[in-house]
This record gives sequence, structure tokens and C-alpha cells, in this order.
Amino acid sequence: MDVTMQLTIDCVDPQRLVAFWCEALGYVPEPPPEGHLNWRDYWTAMGVPEEELPPGAGMAPESIIDPAGRGPRVWFQRVPEPKVVKNRLHLDLKVSGGRDVAIAVRMQRVNAMVERLTSVGATRLRILDEPGEDHFAVVLQDPEGNEFCVA
Repeated sequence: MDVTMQLTIDCVDPQRLVAFWCEALGYVPEPPPEGHLNWRDYWTAMGVPEEELPPGAGMAPESIIDPAGRGPRVWFQRVPEPKVVKNRLHLDLKVSGGRDVAIAVRMQRVNAMVERLTSVGATRLRILDEPGEDHFAVVLQDPEGNEFCVA
């Protein structure tokens, strides 16, 4: 059996999260299939009735892809309600180089990424650096409150 995977994130404003997560992951907005002006045009060509599509859905990219083709597609699914509870699943953005790298260098790399992401809309929640653990990470929230870690 051939299984593929995409990550789906419920959100109120897909375009805001497309821009943020492209910056965070080095991804690009997913273009519509060839021959279609946008995703809405594609969906209606595939038989989805226009009246079943939310207003504005598919007019701008609502998914992102890894330009190198290694990572999963991420789709930002528009939902009417905002996030209200803690994530049960979160992303870890690994930028430090791992435990083979000196802790001071890892901290510098993590902090540089945290500064970059807070400048484009992330919110810093807490630092994970238990004494004696040889670990350093920062917990952040994306612009809609979804938690993730930079480690």
C-alpha cells in the first residue's frame, strides 16, 4: 500500500498562516494545478459546486509545499472558530544541529530562529532548558495560537 501524508492545520485565516509557515519552514505556497488560475477554479472544474465553497476559499494558496520535495504538504483548512485549547500535536523545528554541537552554539542558532519568527508574527511562550539536561528549546505560538518548538 502506498501511503502519502499531509499535515492539516485548522485556522481562521489560511493566507496569514501560509505566509508565516513559509517563512518558518522554508516552504513555498502551493500553486494550483496546471491550467487553473487558482485552487477555486480547479475545485469547480473537478465538480465541486460553487455554492459549497466558502466565500474566498481557494482564491489564494491555502497550502504550502517543500520546494525540495522532502517534507509533507501542509494545508491550512479554514474553520469558523478560533483555536481555544492546547495543541495535542505540535511541530518541532530542529535548527540547532543536535547534541554533537556545543550547547552555546545550539542556543545561538535556536535564538536566531526565534527572533526571526517573532519578527513575522510568532509569540514566545517559554524556554525549555532544564539544568543538567544538555537541551535548549523555545516554545512559540504561530499567529493563530498553534504551539510549536524551536530546538
